Amino acid sequence: MTLIEPKVFKNDGKQRSGRGFSREELNKAGSSMKKALKLGLRIDAKRKTVHDQNVEALRAFIQEKKTVESPGASEDRKKDSDLASKGKKTAEKPKKQKGKPKS
Repeated sequence: MTLIEPKVFKNDGKQRSGRGFSREELNKAGSSMKKALKLGLRIDAKRKTVHDQNVEALRAFIQEKKTVESPGASEDRKKDSDLASKGKKTAEKPKKQKGKPKS
């Protein structure tokens, strides 16, 4: 899994790694906290600053995740969900017989 680290700028202009992305950075990048957690991104709920560098990194990461997901995989998931919604089972497992086998 690719890990991206948020950058935080100190008062003297130096840069350091942050604990996580702020909520506003997530909003500007077009993501929510739920989506970010599902993607494995770290979130710092206490931080209120917005850095354009972090927003751009988030946008690139989210775009990369969208392109990595193959279109065939999403079609398979759609077929499975359609079958499940109609009440059909996608795959049946053979049932195990209990007790002694009959001869």
